[in-house]
Amino acid sequence: MSGSCPPNFPKPYDRYDAVSYTPYPRSVTLARTHVAQLTVAWGHPATAGDAALLASELCTNALLHGCLRDRLFRVETSLTGNALRVAVTDPKGERLPEPRAVTVGDQFGRGLLIVRALADRWAVEKLTVGKRVWAELDIPGGLDA
Repeated sequence: MSGSCPPNFPKPYDRYDAVSYTPYPRSVTLARTHVAQLTVAWGHPATAGDAALLASELCTNALLHGCLRDRLFRVETSLTGNALRVAVTDPKGERLPEPRAVTVGDQFGRGLLIVRALADRWAVEKLTVGKRVWAELDIPGGLDA
């Protein structure tokens, strides 16, 4: 679904795309690549790497903590004149993410720390079923495409 604006978003978007993925590790790579390609196609190649990293971290968190067997998770990418948003929706609303302290030896737990450091804004929205975690990157110079 491209080009239309979802009804529950608070502001109009110039560009919008949504893709649902199966809850398997390869979906993280597919989503990361798709978000990077969209960012370039929408005229912001310098932002594509950061957008891809945000997508990767949010999708990995959804896969590890928010997915149920045979239930898809959704990645929404949207662009306004001044921000690019990557939002990931998963079916487990009772498990809300929050950054945690990690030590040098911890193998996991840095995803939201990366999101918090990279994004200009991020938040968690509890939905009727599930949750949406989103992160935004400010776009210098506004909409070029």
